Amino acid sequence: MKSVKQIADHYKRKFGTSNPFEIAEFLNIEVIFDSFDKCSGCYFFIKNHRCIFINKNLEYRDRMLVMAHELGHAILHRKLNCYFIRNKTFILNSKIEREANRFAVDLLIDDADLGEYPDKTVDQLSCIFEIEPELIELRLKE
Repeated sequence: MKSVKQIADHYKRKFGTSNPFEIAEFLNIEVIFDSFDKCSGCYFFIKNHRCIFINKNLEYRDRMLVMAHELGHAILHRKLNCYFIRNKTFILNSKIEREANRFAVDLLIDDADLGEYPDKTVDQLSCIFEIEPELIELRLKE
C-alpha cells in the first residue's frame, strides 16, 4: 500500500504541478467558491461526482492549503463527505483528517524545497512556507 506522500508525489509527477487547483481540474473535480461562516472548505461526493467548496474569503496561501487538504480527501477518501473547519481540522486526531493534512503538506512542500533549509527550525520553516508549525512538523515526519 502506498503512503500518503507517495500518492501526493504521484499526482505531482503525473500532472507536472503541485497546484491543487490544477490537479483538481485534471481529475475533473468541480471546485466552487462561496462564502462560509465557520468553514474554510469542504469535499462532497454526490452521485459519483466529486466536488470541493472553498471559502472565497480566504487569503491566497490559506486558499491553497485548504484546497490541497480537500483534494487530499477527494483522492484518499473519495466516497466520504468532509468539512474543513480552520481552527479544528489541524488538531483533530481522526485518521482521515491527518491523512488529508499530510497530503496537503506533501503536495505543497517539495523535498527539494525543504532540502534548501536543512538547519531551520519548525517555526522558521513555518514562516518560510507560510504553513502552520503543526503541519510543518507533520511534513518533517517521514
